[in-house]
Amino acid sequence: MGRSIGPKHKLCRRVGSCIWHSAKCPSSKRPFAPGQHGQTARRKLSVYGQQLQEKQKIRIHYAIMEKQMRKTFKEAQRMGGVTGTNLLALLEARLDCVVYRLGFAPTIHSARQLVNHGHITVDGKRVDIPSFHVKPGMIIGIRERSKKVPMISDGVEHPPSMLPGFLERAPKSYEGRMIATPNSETIPFQVDMLAVIGFYSR
Repeated sequence: MGRSIGPKHKLCRRVGSCIWHSAKCPSSKRPFAPGQHGQTARRKLSVYGQQLQEKQKIRIHYAIMEKQMRKTFKEAQRMGGVTGTNLLALLEARLDCVVYRLGFAPTIHSARQLVNHGHITVDGKRVDIPSFHVKPGMIIGIRERSKKVPMISDGVEHPPSMLPGFLERAPKSYEGRMIATPNSETIPFQVDMLAVIGFYSR
């Protein structure tokens, strides 16, 4: 399955719940798959189907492809400790995800675009790799020439109501910082990680 470029909330309806916790998501009013036969096609999932669905929720939320997902899962296994927590911590530490969590972009897809187009700096140096691993202590900022981009200026003027515990950003600031490694208590996205581990252990 390649990266989806169509309506994002159709993906929410496909897995039966909102992936981005949006109050306006159509999945809250229409909790069934999109399409003509959406209401009748939903049936009880097998164990494999449940595992696949939980894995897809992660892929959709972080907007990554299957190859990236498998690579990250293997890295999480090598780290030792709780594989599921390691997996989400690695995904939360991606530069595109950090830009999104800091509120510089309204969606993770637009955050990736900002990174790709060279608008983002890490410790004062331009970084255009969305998968760049942000470490505690690193400062994520906006290039001087990019501060007038409407999406960015709007994100600065209207910051998120709450930041994850591993990030900090002063009001109306064009900089944010990772202050700790993401963990199970501070990661704002949760899925059934046992199902995900079961899927990749088959």
